[in-house]
Amino acid sequence: MEFLKKHPFNHRFLVRTVLNPALYRALVNTPLRGSPVAINTTCPRISIFPSHNIAIRGFTQTRRMMEDPKVVLQDKQEVAEMIRALEAGRTQNKGDKKAFKCRKSTFMVGKAGNTAADSWKFMDWDYKRNDLPTYARGLFTAKRKDGAPEIVTRGYDKFFNVNEVNETQWRNIENNTRGPYELSVKENGCIIFISGLEDGSLLVCSKHSTGARSDTARSHAQVGEEWIEKHVASVGKSTADLARQLREMNVTAVGELCDDSFEEHVLAYDPASSGIYLHGINFNVPEFATLSSSDVHQFADTWGFKKANFVVYDDLETVQKFLEKCAETGSWDGRDTEGFVIRCKMSEGGKGPLRDWFFKYKFEEPYLMYRQWRECTKAILSGKPPRFKKHKKITEEYLAYARSQFVLNPGLKQRYQQNHGIISMRDGFLQERGLNGAQIIQMEAEEVKRDVVLVPIASIGCGKTTVALGLTKLFGWGHVQNDNIPKGKNKPKKFASDILNTMMEKSAVIADRNNHQKRERDQLMNDVSVGAPNARFVALQYVHEPKDIMLPEIREVTRRRVLDRGDNHQTIRAGTKDAGEVIGIMEGFLKRFEAIDTEREPDMSFDEVIDLDIMATSRENLEKVVRALHSAYPQLVTAVPSAKELDDAIDFATSEYNVDVDHSASYKQPKNPKQNKNSNSPGPSAITIEAKAKNIEYFGISLPASEVLNLLHSLFSPATPPEKARLYHQLVNFRRIQPAFHVTLIHRASKKDNPDVWDSLVQRYTEKMTTIPPTEHWGTPFLGHARIRLERLVWDSRLMTFVARILPSEDAEDGQPEPDWVCVNPLPHVTVGTASPDIKPKESNDLLQRWLRQGSAPGSGIWEAEIPGVKVVYGNVGVTMSRGKY
Repeated sequence: MEFLKKHPFNHRFLVRTVLNPALYRALVNTPLRGSPVAINTTCPRISIFPSHNIAIRGFTQTRRMMEDPKVVLQDKQEVAEMIRALEAGRTQNKGDKKAFKCRKSTFMVGKAGNTAADSWKFMDWDYKRNDLPTYARGLFTAKRKDGAPEIVTRGYDKFFNVNEVNETQWRNIENNTRGPYELSVKENGCIIFISGLEDGSLLVCSKHSTGARSDTARSHAQVGEEWIEKHVASVGKSTADLARQLREMNVTAVGELCDDSFEEHVLAYDPASSGIYLHGINFNVPEFATLSSSDVHQFADTWGFKKANFVVYDDLETVQKFLEKCAETGSWDGRDTEGFVIRCKMSEGGKGPLRDWFFKYKFEEPYLMYRQWRECTKAILSGKPPRFKKHKKITEEYLAYARSQFVLNPGLKQRYQQNHGIISMRDGFLQERGLNGAQIIQMEAEEVKRDVVLVPIASIGCGKTTVALGLTKLFGWGHVQNDNIPKGKNKPKKFASDILNTMMEKSAVIADRNNHQKRERDQLMNDVSVGAPNARFVALQYVHEPKDIMLPEIREVTRRRVLDRGDNHQTIRAGTKDAGEVIGIMEGFLKRFEAIDTEREPDMSFDEVIDLDIMATSRENLEKVVRALHSAYPQLVTAVPSAKELDDAIDFATSEYNVDVDHSASYKQPKNPKQNKNSNSPGPSAITIEAKAKNIEYFGISLPASEVLNLLHSLFSPATPPEKARLYHQLVNFRRIQPAFHVTLIHRASKKDNPDVWDSLVQRYTEKMTTIPPTEHWGTPFLGHARIRLERLVWDSRLMTFVARILPSEDAEDGQPEPDWVCVNPLPHVTVGTASPDIKPKESNDLLQRWLRQGSAPGSGIWEAEIPGVKVVYGNVGVTMSRGKY
C-alpha cells in the first residue's frame, strides 16, 4: 500500500483486478484523498484506472491516469469494440470518401502455427482524422483460447513532424503539452515489434507483417528474430523468457533493426553498432500508453538490446534551441542522425487529463540529398534517365563518380541494386570532395542570393497578400499579383512573364496567386523555369489538411477576414457583392484545394516548403517565413529583422495598402471583343511594341521536340561502339539534352554584321504585333512556317548538334507565299545538348567549322552520323526575348 500512499489521486479509481481478498480489504481501507475505490475481482493482476469512462474516437475506453504505470491490462469489451470498428472500416464502400478505410492481413503464428493474427493498416493520411478507433501504426489482434479478442502487438500512435499538422505547430505544442520532454535519437533502420503470445511463443513483426515473405529471401521480421536471439543470449536468457515477460507486462517492445549487412538505409552501421535499438515499450491497449525512456533503457539492459540515446529537458524553449542547433550539422554527440522523436504529455486544449504523446523533429538535409543520390544511381543502373531537380550540380558530380566506380568494380552494380555498397559509394565521393553532407548543403544555401520565387499555396482569406506586402516592405522584393492581371486565356503565362520581368531587378519575387491546385503550380514552375532555369521555388503553404477537421475553423476565420475587408480587393468586392455569392466563390477554392505532396510532381520541384497556420496572425506567419528563409538561404535573408521591424511591416501591409484596380466585372461577364478593339488605352503594365523589339534575343525556327528526339535516339543502337556513344549516354543520363530545339536565324550579337537580315525580321515582328490586341502584347507572335531538313549529326566530347538545311518555303495556308528564311550562321544547325552548363550552345558554330575543315577522321575527336533517307521537319518562326524580358 506504500505505492498508493505515495501516489494519491484526485479521481475516483477503479481497481479492475485484485490479487487476493487480503489485498482487496487493504485497498478498500486505503484513503485516497477522500475518494472511494471501486473493486473488480476477476483477474489475478492489478490495474488502476479512473472510474469514469471517457468517449474516445468512436468508442468508450477507460483512461489510464497512473503517474508511473507498470502494468496496464486489456479490457476485452474495449478491444472487441475497436475490432468491430476496424472491420466496419475494412468493409466500407470505397466510394464513401468521408469514411476511413483500413486493410486487414492475416498471418498464422504461434508454436503450432495455428493462431490467426490480424494486421490492421490505415492509409497514412487517415491518421490525420479524428474518428479512428485507434491510432496505432502497427497493430495485430488475435483471439485467446477462450475466444476473447486481444491486442497482441501495438506500435506507436502515428506521430507527425513539427509543423506537419495543426497539433504539431510550435504554438500548439507549447499550449497543449507538458514536460519533461524526452528527445530520443531517430535511428535509421526498419521498425521491429516484439511481443508474447498466449502459448508462450515470441511474436516478431515488422510494421504490417510477420514471418517469411514470398518476395524476399529473408524478411525484416526473420532478421529481427535472429538478432533477438543474439541479444537475449548475450545476457544468459532465452526468447521464451522474453516472451513470458512481455506477456505478463501486456506490452510490445519497439525497436529499430539496423544491420547494413542485411539492408542499408541512409546512415551507416558497422558490425559493432548493428542490432536492434530498443526505443519504446507500449501497452497493448487501444489508447496509446507507453513507458518512459529510462524504463526502456532499463529493460534493454536487462535483455541485452542496444539502446537509442535520449536527453531530457523540462521546458520547450530549451528543446527548440537544442533541435535547431543539431539541425545545423545534422548530427548529435558526434554522430549523424535523421532527427529526434520527442515524447511528452498532452491534453486537449491544454486542459483535462494528460496522455502520452509523441512528435518528431526531422532533419531534411542532407538526408534527402543522400536519398536522391541513391534513387538516381538505381535509375541509371536500370537504364532509365535519372530525375532530379534539387542539388543539381553536386548530384551530377556524384553520378559521374558512381559511373566511374561501376566501371572499376563491375560486381558493384548488382550489389548496389540489392541495397549494398550504397553508403560506401556515397562516403567515397564525399571523401574525394573533402566535404561532408552538411557542408555541401550549407555551401549550396550560401550560393543562393537571388532568383528565389516564393509561391503561396492558399485559398481566399488566408492572408497571403498581407504576408507578401510585409516581405516587400522588409526586403524590397518583387511582388506580382495575379489579381492585377485582367482575366483572359493567356493570363497564366502573363503571370509567369511578369514574374520573370521582376526577377531581372529583384533578388526574390512573391508569386501572389492562390496556386491551390497542382496544375497551377506545375504551370508556374515550368513557365518560370524556361526563362530562369536556376530559379529556386519556395512554397508558402497555408495548411488546409485534414479538411474534415480544419475546414470549419478555416471557414469561420477566412470569411470574417474577407467580409471585413469589403471592396479592398481586385476581383472579390465583398462590400458590393452579395455575401452568399462571395462565400460561394470561397467554397469553390476550398473544395479544389490540393495540399502539397513533395513525393510527387509537380510539388517535388519545390526547394523548400514553409507550412503556415491560417488561424495564426499575419504577423506570426511573416516571422515564420522570414526565419525559415534566413535558415535556408542566409545570403538572401542575411539577418532576421527585429520585432519592431516585423510589426511595422505588418502595419504597412494592413493600413497603407489599398487596391486601385477593379477586375471584378471580368469575373462576372464575358469579355466584349469590341471593347478591346476600340480601346486605345493600354493597362498599367502595357509596353510599346518598339520597346519590346529592342529586347529580342534572337529569331529562330522552333522544331517539334518529339520528332527531333525520336530521330536522335534512332541513331544510337545497342550495337553502337561505347566510345562513339559516350557523349550521347552522358547527355541522356545527365539530362543535358535541350528541352526544346530550334534553328537560330540571327542572334542579336550578329545584327551589326547583318543589319538587313535583322531589320527585315524586326519589321515583320512589328507588323505582326500590330495585328494583335494590346492586352496580348506580352506574348511572342508567330511569324511564319519553315521546312527544315536534318542531314547529319555531328559531335565531339563537349557538344552534339544536327547539321540542318532550310528548304525553300511553301505557300502559306492563305495562299500567300512564305518568305525564304535567311540564316546568318555559316551552317544552319540544331544544338542537341552540351556536356555541362559551362559549355554554351553557340559553340556549335565552332564545332561545325572544325568539322568542315578536318572531317571526322580517326584522331580528330569528332564523330558524325548520317541521317538515313530525307528527314524533313516543319517548324514555326518566332522570336525569343532576352531572359526575363516581357
